[in-house]
Amino acid sequence: MKKLVVKKGTECMACLECVQACSKAFYKEFHPDYSCIQIVAKGAGAKPMTCIQCGKCAKVCEHEAITQNPKTGVYMINKKLCVSCGKCVEVCPMKVMVLKEGSTASKCIACGICVKACPMDILEIVEK
Repeated sequence: MKKLVVKKGTECMACLECVQACSKAFYKEFHPDYSCIQIVAKGAGAKPMTCIQCGKCAKVCEHEAITQNPKTGVYMINKKLCVSCGKCVEVCPMKVMVLKEGSTASKCIACGICVKACPMDILEIVEK
């Protein structure tokens, strides 16, 4: 399974470059709420929150708009089937599902855009 992870032993400086890259890729604008990676405060530092590809979003989707790619293991949203109900957003344990008003839901697809944007090189796409 392909996953976006934070490298062990690294620290985030909360520059939000990854957040900006993600929101611009999905929505063509920088808005922290539209990013599928979130930076949260952790003690005196910051921690990136990433999709763990748990599939809870797919389980609650009544329209079968979220399915797992059999080759990569990544859960993907079919924009044609998504009705923007928000149930997937509510159930996401990492709080990284996005639902912008007037749009369909979006989630991390392990594309690597945030990895390339991180100046600290703390993010990576791995096979688990």
